[in-house]
Amino acid sequence: MLGDWMEREIREQPSILNRSATTYESNLKSFFENRSFDIVLLAARGSSDHAAQFARYLIEIHLGIPVSLAAPSVLTRYGTRVRYKNALAVGISQSGSAPDVSEMLAMMREEGHATLAITNTEGSRLTKEAEFSIMLGAGKENSVAATKTYSASLLALYQLVRVLGGELPAPEGRLPSDNWVNEALNAAQGFSGPLLRSTPTFSLARGYSFCTALETALKLMECALLPCKAYSTADFEHGPKALAGHGSAAIVYGEAAQGLADQGCRILQAPASQAPDALKPIWDIIFGQWLALCAARAHGLNPDKPDHIQKVTETL
Repeated sequence: MLGDWMEREIREQPSILNRSATTYESNLKSFFENRSFDIVLLAARGSSDHAAQFARYLIEIHLGIPVSLAAPSVLTRYGTRVRYKNALAVGISQSGSAPDVSEMLAMMREEGHATLAITNTEGSRLTKEAEFSIMLGAGKENSVAATKTYSASLLALYQLVRVLGGELPAPEGRLPSDNWVNEALNAAQGFSGPLLRSTPTFSLARGYSFCTALETALKLMECALLPCKAYSTADFEHGPKALAGHGSAAIVYGEAAQGLADQGCRILQAPASQAPDALKPIWDIIFGQWLALCAARAHGLNPDKPDHIQKVTETL
């Protein structure tokens, strides 16, 4: 069947997450327990950049530390070194091969800052440039679409914030189960028809879940070739909402924008989990992944081997 690898890797997530939570925490404690920083710099691309968005909300809400989402081209294209004070630089790349993310970590380490690589690939360039590394341990990801490495990145970042002093509930016992994977699949299957018949399509969320809106939109574009634009629910009110008329659809995580259904926009509401708010993105993205896979199959597309894109993307 089309997308066999992607389906298998979606289904692996509960096992990977539940066995990895304690390992991530203990390894991070050995690096950062009782350390404090004045700013956190996050460097990533693609799905990893969406994981960084999740970390930004966690860090600023629960640690009160300002976060900067790095623009690597400031260094790699324009040659400028930004001055930071007592920073923790975190590079996120499932493959560990992102040259621009690696360059950022190398520069920050040269400047004397703490550096952390979060990756699924041992011995990758990212791990060589960083002082510390967390290996996701998700096993080989064969599908081009990131699924299990994305949710594992979210969990590693969640544990990082806890180790740095964030008062967040321990994830053990609060992570997705196989039953949730099947529940999310059932919801996605019910929405795939309406999704294929709608245009334009939006992906909406806010706060912790904004990363899920971003990642869902990316998955729909790369797997199913469906144009989808992600917005913060708040930003959506500042203009884009005007496009959400009859024939449009909005994939919604959390509360829908007020009056959206009255405009004629079809609301595709993600199923509600029982997870604490700060852990919901780890649950909710499983629905987004299924949505992309179901839509791809309905289109006769194979998300394991999409046209025009590849598993490892290297940019400078």
